Amino acid sequence: MITVTRKLYHIILKAASIIVVSITMISCQDDVFPKPKAYLNLEYPPADYQRFINNCPYSFYLSKAASIHFIKGCHAEVDYPKLKAKIHITYRPIQNNLKDILREADKLTTKHTVKASAIVPRLYENKSTNVYGVLNEVQGESASNVQFYATDSVNHVLTAALYFDVKPNYDSLYPVVEYLKKDMMTMLETIEWKNQ
Repeated sequence: MITVTRKLYHIILKAASIIVVSITMISCQDDVFPKPKAYLNLEYPPADYQRFINNCPYSFYLSKAASIHFIKGCHAEVDYPKLKAKIHITYRPIQNNLKDILREADKLTTKHTVKASAIVPRLYENKSTNVYGVLNEVQGESASNVQFYATDSVNHVLTAALYFDVKPNYDSLYPVVEYLKKDMMTMLETIEWKNQ
């Protein structure tokens, strides 16, 4: 009789424990709501450009929302502090080495394809200003999502690459990339060479 009472006691104790734990778990749960999609809430100033003229053999239109400073020689950095973005600009004179310079520009693009999902090139040609180039959009998780090179194929090559001061996350950066891609396309389309 004692063993039956002990067995019954243990069964009741286990059942009570399960009921208490179940009630506790059910009562402690919060209602489940789907997370709303979050987007960067950045302000994009309206596109307003002015010709950037300098002592180098090139000029182009630059957004008034950006500032530019020279690093070394005619290499420059265009800064968008509110967007935490920079465009690195490199100028190289052609000295019978156009193929080598363009190969290096292509290497820069392909270097970023490790995590990229696609590269979308856009050819550019303006015979009246003697500017020929390619704007590459590198889609996906890349350190540089937009790059271009431009040349007159005789004297000048200008390259530009967009970088962010944050860890690349293509989905979050996409609106900023699209905004700055327009600025970079404007730069490319308005390049003028100065033969010195």
